[in-house]
Amino acid sequence: MRRAHAPTDYQGNMSQRTDHHMLEEENDQMVDHLSSKVQALKSLTIDIGNEVKYQNKMLNEMDTDFDSGGSLLSSTMGRLTALTKKGHHKVMLYLIVFCLFVFFVSWYIIKRR
Repeated sequence: MRRAHAPTDYQGNMSQRTDHHMLEEENDQMVDHLSSKVQALKSLTIDIGNEVKYQNKMLNEMDTDFDSGGSLLSSTMGRLTALTKKGHHKVMLYLIVFCLFVFFVSWYIIKRR
């Protein structure tokens, strides 16, 4: 099948072949460029995956640390509750007096500056 606007002479065939060859080269360059971009995206995706795994590991470790800290606070609160229920009011009074003493000493030092 022949196209109506296609040249029929030898010179026309040569220019058509060179145009075709130039388009092929341009397409090959674009494919190479696209291939390098895909490779870069692939390596970036792998790096992101590795970072996500590392961050998840750190979060799990932090969760474990918070759980142990929470259990420590719970046991301390249990001891303080037991101390207040036993009727050792002198200890609580000493604690309050000590806190007030520290507050007034701090206030005095800040005011002197």
